[in-house]
Amino acid sequence: MSGPAQRSGWVRADVIAGLITAAVVIPKALAYATIAGLPVEAGLYTVLVPMALYALLGTSRPLSVSTTTTLAILTGAALADMSSHGNPADLVTTAATLTALTGLILVFAGLLRLGFVANFISEPVLVGFKAGIGIVIVVDQLPKLLGIHFAKAGFLHNLVATIQGIPEAALPTVAVGVTTVIVLALLEHFAPRAPAPLLAVAGGIAAMQLLGLERHGVAAVGTVPTGLPPVILPDPQLALALWPAALGIALMSFTESIAAGRAFARSGEPTPQPNRELFATGAANLAGALVGAMPAGGGTTQTAVNRLAGARTKLSGLVTAMAALGTALYLAPYIAKMPDATLAAIVIVYSVSLIQPHEFMDIAKVRRTEFVWALVAAVGVVLLGTLQGIVVAIVVSLVALAHQISDPPVRMLGRKAGTNILRPLTRRHPDDRTIPGLLMLRPEGRIYFANAERAGQKMRALIEETHPKVVAIDMSAVFDFEYTALKMLTQAEKRLRDNDIALWLVNLNPGVLAMVRRSPLGERLGHERMFANLELAIERFQNDR
Repeated sequence: MSGPAQRSGWVRADVIAGLITAAVVIPKALAYATIAGLPVEAGLYTVLVPMALYALLGTSRPLSVSTTTTLAILTGAALADMSSHGNPADLVTTAATLTALTGLILVFAGLLRLGFVANFISEPVLVGFKAGIGIVIVVDQLPKLLGIHFAKAGFLHNLVATIQGIPEAALPTVAVGVTTVIVLALLEHFAPRAPAPLLAVAGGIAAMQLLGLERHGVAAVGTVPTGLPPVILPDPQLALALWPAALGIALMSFTESIAAGRAFARSGEPTPQPNRELFATGAANLAGALVGAMPAGGGTTQTAVNRLAGARTKLSGLVTAMAALGTALYLAPYIAKMPDATLAAIVIVYSVSLIQPHEFMDIAKVRRTEFVWALVAAVGVVLLGTLQGIVVAIVVSLVALAHQISDPPVRMLGRKAGTNILRPLTRRHPDDRTIPGLLMLRPEGRIYFANAERAGQKMRALIEETHPKVVAIDMSAVFDFEYTALKMLTQAEKRLRDNDIALWLVNLNPGVLAMVRRSPLGERLGHERMFANLELAIERFQNDR
């Protein structure tokens, strides 16, 4: 048990970590609010309320909950589809409704114990999805960095319009944005522990004041309300139009939260509990909706900062929330003077980190098919939009899962030269030998109605190729054998027997063995054609021969 001195040390570490995390998270949240098309204070309120409530209810000690690039652009896409987008008051109400719906979906999912749903998005698909998000955000923010204006539309339209607008870029705005990017890059490289976003924001505000950049056409954030956030009531009439977007945002919020919480859990700490996390992030969003916060979730970058800064308990999250409260009460007038180009630069720098070419290459080295899935997810986000990209990502993941389980491996076994070791035949081991007349096969995984036919096709092809007298199926890697598969194997045994080929079953696990023994197949095979291991089967084959 920890003593008073140790607990005192933890409090000190958490206070420091919370303040350092606030210095990184608050400027980024302000920037992410602009991605969603919301007033910058919406980002500040997202740090304030959801962060505090998660710290009280969540199960992850280091998880830092506010908004992320992914959630911000999904929110922006949802709000852009609403006709109220042009009215600031209606927009805030719409955002609050979206956040409340996101929270309700997460809470109900937690109560229904649906935490396993996060596992339905595979890692390659998530890599592609995030890369697509990063590309979309960069293209969306470049006009602000260049000081050019045009009517936004789809990704390709925005990309072409941005390129065409480069000759008309406002040089003072470009100078502010490029300088911010350089400062952030240098700090990340030479002083990775420094609160780079805070320093960039402070520098932008100072430059705006000292150099009079507004006189040169550099746009500022504008008015930011000072004081406590007002109470915003969601509009139930918007729920029908917003629930599909809220469902996608809830899925990504939970996926990012659980991934970040697991990634930064230390040995000896409790691992995040998926269903409790659903409830905690849902409650955090519901509370945030009442103050006009954006949809919230755990962010990998800010959680990493929190952990590296020394966070030991969830107290650090409460400290970060209190820092956001202090900012709302006292620093709002200074935030109003921040250049838009500075915010755009912060968004671009941290969005680029979502695009990880080396991860694509790592996936390609391991399995080319999953590399294709990652590319499909990325292209789906870029060309179809972020909300539709979630659907693409989920569909690709489910198709990938269906492909994997519908195509079970069937290995042909041989003996390693000069030994009694049996292993799958591969091109890497050309000296491995088979036993003439005995075909040894090893299917792997669960064999059931969706993949039994495919497994059977692979076995038939090998039987036709080798013309054995005995087919010995090693079932050691088959953990479940469904009735449909058993019936097909029974039919296959009859066809083999009609062609004077014997079927033997080897190394069945207790559950499968009991099922086979109760079936007609078990009655036909009897004990003499079911073996505990392959060595016994080989010995029997050699004796019979």
